Amino acid sequence: MTKDMLHIVCPHCGAVNRIAATRLADRPNCGKCHQPLFAGHPLDLTGANFDKHVTRNDIPLLVDFWAPWCGPCKMMAPAFVEAAGQLEPRVRLAKLNTEEAQDIGARYGIRSIPTLVLFRNGQEVSRQSGAIGVGDIIRWTMGQL
Repeated sequence: MTKDMLHIVCPHCGAVNRIAATRLADRPNCGKCHQPLFAGHPLDLTGANFDKHVTRNDIPLLVDFWAPWCGPCKMMAPAFVEAAGQLEPRVRLAKLNTEEAQDIGARYGIRSIPTLVLFRNGQEVSRQSGAIGVGDIIRWTMGQL
């Protein structure tokens, strides 16, 4: 794969698309389901699709590990949505409910929530625990890349 071609996993059907890096900002659609590859809001990950999105996307993936009973998680949710609108298509943002995917939370040693984990090329790059605002999410993410 050349540097100018990137693999992007479709948030709708899971198909892996090859997209020219220069076309990311052109609102590309999936070659299989024809839905937009970037919607400007976080993708909901599950135990079934988590590994594919972490390992097959050539752009960084920022995952919010959260739970529905968590007050700080609920407080940070609107900021995370807003950050997705500003960071895509440079970074894909996603959320993983640790109550529904406890095995993944355990695999990554998630001890407190919310915890943001930044993945690049299938590997964890950095993590940040605790609720933060939209500006801090963006600054922290871009500072890690």
